[in-house]
Amino acid sequence: VQLVESGGGLVQPGGSLRLSCAASGFTFSSYGMSWYRQAPGKERELVASISSTGGSTNYADSMKGRFTISRDNAKNTVYLQMNSLKPEDTAVYSCSAQRRTTLYWGQGTQVTVSS
Repeated sequence: VQLVESGGGLVQPGGSLRLSCAASGFTFSSYGMSWYRQAPGKERELVASISSTGGSTNYADSMKGRFTISRDNAKNTVYLQMNSLKPEDTAVYSCSAQRRTTLYWGQGTQVTVSS
């Protein structure tokens, strides 16, 4: 099983990034997917989640209207479009796959928002 995140980097405040998480080794279309983030010295927090079919999404309040989660089951990939980025969005962003009691994690990608 692999979850490989990409798309992180350094961006100025107000900018945008699109993160990708490529999955392999399991039946991607059967799993709900989520993005989490962890900033230095802080606990990991849920950013957004999406159901296995993509028909249902959920966002943390601070991300609503700025972030969009989506998935392409044909490509076994989940995305996180991040707009209007703020310095407080700086964190390591990781994707996870969940189905019943099974949970997989990726290694994460660093997002730094700074001028």
